[in-house]
Amino acid sequence: MKLLFEDFALDTRRGDLRFGDRERPMEPRAFNLLCLLVENHDRLVSKQEILEKVWDGRIVTDSAVSTVVKAVRKAIGDDGDAQKYLRTVRGRGFRFVAPVRIFPGSEAEERPTVQSLTDPQTPAQTPKDAKPSIAILPFATVGFSEAFSAIGDAIPTELISSLSRLRWLRVIARGSSFRFRNRDIDFDAVRSALGVGYVITGAVEIFGSKLAVVVELIDADTHNVVWSERIPSQIDDVHEIRAQIVRDVIAALELHIPFNEAEKARLSSPSALDAWGEYHIGLQHMYRFNRTDNEIAAARFERATAADPRFSRAFAARSFTSFQSAFLKYSPEPQKDAENALRFAERSVEIDPLDPFGNFNLARTHWLEGDPDGGLALLARAIEVNPNFAQGHYASAWTDAIAGRGDSARTSIDVAIALSPLDPFLYAMQATRGFACLIEGDYAGAAQWSERGARSPAAHFLIGAIAAAAHHLNGDADRASYWTKNVRSRRADASIEHFFKAFPFSDARVRQEISGALTEQGFPETASGL
Repeated sequence: MKLLFEDFALDTRRGDLRFGDRERPMEPRAFNLLCLLVENHDRLVSKQEILEKVWDGRIVTDSAVSTVVKAVRKAIGDDGDAQKYLRTVRGRGFRFVAPVRIFPGSEAEERPTVQSLTDPQTPAQTPKDAKPSIAILPFATVGFSEAFSAIGDAIPTELISSLSRLRWLRVIARGSSFRFRNRDIDFDAVRSALGVGYVITGAVEIFGSKLAVVVELIDADTHNVVWSERIPSQIDDVHEIRAQIVRDVIAALELHIPFNEAEKARLSSPSALDAWGEYHIGLQHMYRFNRTDNEIAAARFERATAADPRFSRAFAARSFTSFQSAFLKYSPEPQKDAENALRFAERSVEIDPLDPFGNFNLARTHWLEGDPDGGLALLARAIEVNPNFAQGHYASAWTDAIAGRGDSARTSIDVAIALSPLDPFLYAMQATRGFACLIEGDYAGAAQWSERGARSPAAHFLIGAIAAAAHHLNGDADRASYWTKNVRSRRADASIEHFFKAFPFSDARVRQEISGALTEQGFPETASGL
């Protein structure tokens, strides 16, 4: 994502700050703080949130925070007196006050914007009181092969059929969307005629025995390219490539549409945000996996359900935040959080029994009860409704791992990672892959996969505990010690009891090995043992 303010360009993907054409060097912690403040320019960022995000929850002195704030001010030409960009709210935190323009990503921003070639008028806004809607247009054909001349229609038709199974997305029927067959697409006309917020376009390139398919997801309001992919192949593999395209597009929509909707919602004034905008802004905070953002997300989702009491996915999201609070013991009443997770998930599934996200969250409430297998039928339903639902495959793998079914856990988690390699749950997927290795006695694999998961910025402290145990079992004392210190610096109350409450392994050997490893690393049996 690229964030622009005055003559500065902050590129979170490339990790640099530029003033005009010149790069402004910054040390990593100051850069992370600037990103946090600019990304949240619409609100005050508390000192507690800064500690959680920039210092990973560690306790540091006020002077340490002050030093990094000064480094940020120096990089952007600000000071504590003028406070042109960064305003100090004494006793509470900081707020970035300069106007900010947001682009979805560096690569997308540098590409030519897709514009109507017939009517450059300002596009009308798509109504935001409904779920996202999409039109899949016929794909253009470049080159010619009579035997495969229909592929430009066949792939979009299969996409329409597959995407129609996603309960959160409204898909325009083929009879309507296929009327837009011109190569020079007027996206304003498509949006106006079909009432959609998104459009999928594509091109099929056929040259001799070579075949390539290009797919683009376009925001119909802004004409920006939200996501694109080019898949090369051989023409004899046409059946394999069409299946891959369907998988890639569904996974991309689950990831990119919610984040794109959130960015658009942030540009609206708070009084103009409806249930859908509240929901998508909440998603941005929900997937950051820390106490502060979880509370912000929960408040957003509560407002979304108040605005629309039939908003199934918002109730599922409320279950998600309640689950997170119970699982990581964010509040002093984890049992109440668990009860709320169940109540909101049941409401979500009552409104829409076939929403994969609702079934996923209802299944996870069984984890809090120490009965992971009790949610398997719900996860199977979620995957049946949407075979490309990566989080459903992840949750199935986690359940299998806890039950000691290493082979099936490994198979399911590999599917989940392949479907969504940039998923917000990637850290948990990687840790679950580590669990599968532990079950099979592959300690080197367990150490490798748990290390990957623990290094993710989103990973909570229990993932670090997995890495500590795995490295200990693999005989790497230095890495085990590193992750033990990391966990204890983030949560002084981390204990073996807490670990197995979150991960109730049924395999006695696995429990004994992990318990022994954590004990030797100095973890107390219970929090009261500190």
